[in-house]
Amino acid sequence: MSQAIVAEGVGKNYGPIPALKTATFRVEPGEVFAIIGPNGAGKTTLFKVLTGEVLPDRGRVLCGDLDVSRMPAHQRAARGFGRTFQVARVFGNSTALDNVVVAIESRQRVAGKVAGRWYQFRAAPSVIEEAMQMLGALGLAAKRDVEARFLSHGDKKRLELAITLALKPGVLMLDEPTAGMSPSDRHQTVELLARIRKETGATVLLTEHDMDVVWGLADRVMVLNYGELIAIGRPEEIRANKAVRELYLGEELEHA
Repeated sequence: MSQAIVAEGVGKNYGPIPALKTATFRVEPGEVFAIIGPNGAGKTTLFKVLTGEVLPDRGRVLCGDLDVSRMPAHQRAARGFGRTFQVARVFGNSTALDNVVVAIESRQRVAGKVAGRWYQFRAAPSVIEEAMQMLGALGLAAKRDVEARFLSHGDKKRLELAITLALKPGVLMLDEPTAGMSPSDRHQTVELLARIRKETGATVLLTEHDMDVVWGLADRVMVLNYGELIAIGRPEEIRANKAVRELYLGEELEHA
């Protein structure tokens, strides 16, 4: 089930440096919400605060009506947070299929169900079937038996997304989902994410440098600069925002 995410005066320092000053915003259930800004703007820090990888120094984070500000990452994951990373995190020595099987069985254990194995036993047929459906949806069915370390960069990113989706998150957080991809891989990923959003109804937060990806997916866009929230609005509002044009979009906007 999709959930609203609310940040109320959230900030984070690394030593004396405010990586994220004070951010207040709300992401509606089922919304695609993009966070953009130049390198060092605080996007990844904000993601870490929202997912519990680091705790905020001020303010609070709510998931629906629940205050999760002091909740560690694994507990937030159990409550429906799923996240991908700029550099895909997969089990390199396991096959693509086993990567997804482990995610499904992890979800089942959290839900109190009995799964087939944890690397010791053969997975239940229903788990294998679900994992294959997930791989097929992401174009990886033919690579089910390939160890993840041998996959291309784009395929690793898709596999990481399959692992995350296998957890059936209500909140899907994507950190640079198309980073390092070829133009064709990037186009396929945008189509895939649009389809996932439509089929699952999950709340999606993403950071992304490619503006075509942002304009093609986001319902609303938030702009950060040096840890400060500059603007929030619909894509057309952000494209027309003078401060955003000067700080980030620049001449690129004229050709977007």
